[in-house]
Amino acid sequence: MRRLLYPFLLLFCLVPAIAVPADVPLTAPYVAARSYTLIEVESDQLLAALNPDQRIEPASLTKLMTVYLTFKALKEKTLSPSQTIPVSEHAWKAEGSRMFIEPQKPVTLDELIHGVIIQSGNDASIALAEAMAGSEDAFAERMNKMASTLRMDNTHFVNATGLPNPQHYTTAHDLGLLVSALIRHFPEYYPLFAIKEYRYNGITQPNRNRLLWMDATVDGLKTGHTESAGYCLISSARRGDRRILAIVLGTNSDSARSTESQKLLNWGFQTFETQHLFQKDAPVKTQEVFKGATREVKAGFAEEVWMTHPAGETTRVKQTLTTLQPIVAPVAAGQKLGTLEISYDGRTVATHDLVALEPVPVGNAFTRGWDTVRLMLK
Repeated sequence: MRRLLYPFLLLFCLVPAIAVPADVPLTAPYVAARSYTLIEVESDQLLAALNPDQRIEPASLTKLMTVYLTFKALKEKTLSPSQTIPVSEHAWKAEGSRMFIEPQKPVTLDELIHGVIIQSGNDASIALAEAMAGSEDAFAERMNKMASTLRMDNTHFVNATGLPNPQHYTTAHDLGLLVSALIRHFPEYYPLFAIKEYRYNGITQPNRNRLLWMDATVDGLKTGHTESAGYCLISSARRGDRRILAIVLGTNSDSARSTESQKLLNWGFQTFETQHLFQKDAPVKTQEVFKGATREVKAGFAEEVWMTHPAGETTRVKQTLTTLQPIVAPVAAGQKLGTLEISYDGRTVATHDLVALEPVPVGNAFTRGWDTVRLMLK
């Protein structure tokens, strides 16, 4: 679950009283958009935001949920990339941007995925939806169920394409949850978002994400536009070991969504730095175990632990590790053994569970009896 905490936003963007050097510009630049969020992906921390919970029309950003569920089906092997997908009349006659699939022309799942991500084909999106759920309406139910799982609490889908509907909405915050999950859960498919053009049925169409040409560090993700939604762009850039995600919604032109997104990405990389504190599944502490087959258990974190803070301000970051005592067998792998609290200038930014990295079964009768006495004395 995302640890995208608004206290971090308050800490770094909205509270001018925080003691920081005068040359650290923690106020985000002006962005000409209806709403946006800027997220450091590794630490899952929010760097800046404008109206993050304002309901908006997602337009073709909807297709990120369509491909999320497609990637999930591929991972679960209920679909295969080479599988031929039938094209219904409903998909063939889709309004708006199209891949130009045809009912009598075979098309594979892999081709449809490219058509959705690169060409933003509404026809391809509907074909994928029908392949997975039988109908677009049934697929929308799956989209909403996954939105609930991802805790996209202010999102509702009625179609797989993003065509306008009063009951089809989301927020910048919720889109951040979706995209972060997509990057985290399906890294093997992420390179598709960097492809600049795709040819199908004799027609070559470019990726509408201009930043793929403007900035070599940008490798995704998706554009969206309708008259009512304005011009939207979710962009992601990797520089070194850092990835920042900019979700910019409701700008007034194709060029504006690119320039405003670039502005935010540059500010995020220049103003903040990210530390890798702990590796996933690496022992960071050994804790005593009572009544166990072994006397100790290795403890660590079930995820990579990162921390983002203003550049040059490492000394203001504090880590506090609190352990649960006593630990009595049996201990299950993954069982919570404590909590790591990460703070900046005394304000909590993130918390992580310290967990057992290995199981410890119950010990023999002598060990249990002896440790009962030890616990009474302790």
